Amino acid sequence: MSIHNNSQPRNILFGTLAGLCGALAIAAYAGAAHGGENHLSTIAPMLLGHAPALLVLSLIIPNSRVANIGGALLVTGLVLFCGDLYMRDVTGNRLFPMAAPTGGSLMIFGWLVVGISCWFKRT
Repeated sequence: MSIHNNSQPRNILFGTLAGLCGALAIAAYAGAAHGGENHLSTIAPMLLGHAPALLVLSLIIPNSRVANIGGALLVTGLVLFCGDLYMRDVTGNRLFPMAAPTGGSLMIFGWLVVGISCWFKRT
């Protein structure tokens, strides 16, 4: 999923996910400001903090399999963590037992993988 302009190759999927995270973060901040007691105030900074990271990863990933794996772990972790908290607000139920802790653990592991990706040869 890489494209080549006259500039550096980039990963369309991770670039799109970065924009989606940014947009969802702003929506979550708005919901938290108007919704009272909910998990949106936890979800919003999590999404907004990962949006620029995913944007940078969209530039790194075409050249690094390890960074690609780290990015996939980050996205999976975000979906599980934020999705579980959102489901609690909307339905009162969880995605599945231990979804948020699993998502948090995947994000931690994903950041570690991204951090060590510079130690591996680029493909």
